[in-house]
Amino acid sequence: MSKAGITVATADPPAPTARHLPRRRGVELALIVLAVLLSVYGYCAVGLAQHGALPPGAAGYGAGLGVLALLAHLAVRLRAPYADPLPLPIGVLLNGLGLVLIYRLDLETPGDRAAPAQLIWSTLGVALFILVVLLLRDHRLLQRYTYVCVVTALALLTLPILFPAVNGARIWIRIAGFSIQPGEFAKVLLAVFFAAYLAANRNALAYTGRRVWKLQLPTGRVLGPIVAVWLVSVGVLVLERDLGTSLLFFGLFVVLLYVATGRTGWIAVGLLLAALGAVAVGRLEPHVHSRIETWLHPFTSIEAGEGANQLAQSLFAFAEGGVLGTGLGLGHSVLIGFAVKSDFILATAGEELGFAGLSAIFLLYGLLVERGFRAGLALREPFGRLLAVGLASLVALQVFVIAGGVTGLIPLTGMAMPFLAQGGSSVVTNWAIVALLVRVSDSARRQHDGQDAR
Repeated sequence: MSKAGITVATADPPAPTARHLPRRRGVELALIVLAVLLSVYGYCAVGLAQHGALPPGAAGYGAGLGVLALLAHLAVRLRAPYADPLPLPIGVLLNGLGLVLIYRLDLETPGDRAAPAQLIWSTLGVALFILVVLLLRDHRLLQRYTYVCVVTALALLTLPILFPAVNGARIWIRIAGFSIQPGEFAKVLLAVFFAAYLAANRNALAYTGRRVWKLQLPTGRVLGPIVAVWLVSVGVLVLERDLGTSLLFFGLFVVLLYVATGRTGWIAVGLLLAALGAVAVGRLEPHVHSRIETWLHPFTSIEAGEGANQLAQSLFAFAEGGVLGTGLGLGHSVLIGFAVKSDFILATAGEELGFAGLSAIFLLYGLLVERGFRAGLALREPFGRLLAVGLASLVALQVFVIAGGVTGLIPLTGMAMPFLAQGGSSVVTNWAIVALLVRVSDSARRQHDGQDAR
């Protein structure tokens, strides 16, 4: 500026510097170490309760779980340094606790040992987690494969029809002693398809079409394809008598439709359709009707002198656990029968860890879901937001359906508790979900930090 003939040069104000967020990988590593130690402690507690001595494989179990967790942590540190530090430790702890509970039940069923196979599946799940984190540099790349995902998902859902039913449902593919549940993989692929399609058509879904009462109905051209995919997937699952997964897909569809459009009317419509469908299927399908009758009258078999059924034994296990539980290895949930390691694994946790331990498990699931929602809502682009919310909703809905069934809140549906229950397809799929949530959270924090999410 000029004053009294003297020119004074003024410097431009300094450019604002980007505020770099902490990466928090040290926090993640500390929580992973804690998760591994808690799992090893549970493994040792079972051995002490059953045999009065530490189990011979405790060191190997701890080392194996620790190595898997460390490799997963290194992959995150290398390729997703801004990722949320909580999803991976939560997955390690839940998976480790599931291995402990299955090993504990194996001691009561020496002719049916499931823990070794579950450990192999867990290893494959962590390997898939590492591959996803390392190879998928940006979650938006999945949008390119929208229709590949839906075609693959429908093919996976249809395959079990060609194989014999197991326990009244056609949800398994069994070949030469090897079995997988294709519906577990299909749920992730359908979540990707729903997220991509709704992200591309969210404005048309929200602001076009006819208005019926207080609900804005989109045109058939926009809503038709996704409704057709949903109806085909649910219809196939009903034919296979896999009503738990059909309920899961229905809930996923309604939640994502609500998030994409922001219209609460879809929630009301979804609840109404779910109620009507439940009444219709419950009356027309004998397999489902028998489960509803068992849910309404869980102690009828005892009154008839036939002994307690699975649901009644599950309720007894929860009651026996009380507040603090009987202690790991000191319960009797094995009386539930053949589904004690799968559908009813939560009953073992409730009996031996009590209400306090069960609450801690539910809090872990709740925290995992919350971090998924947080990562999705932090993103500006719609596909990532819908994908994260959809994946987190899958976990939330699955936990609700399973926990509600084994506690008598809703009828049993026959699904696997994420990470805890015996089931290779389930544990592998859940590790893929955690990997995608890690990738999305890394993109969200990079975006917040002003960096390109590459």
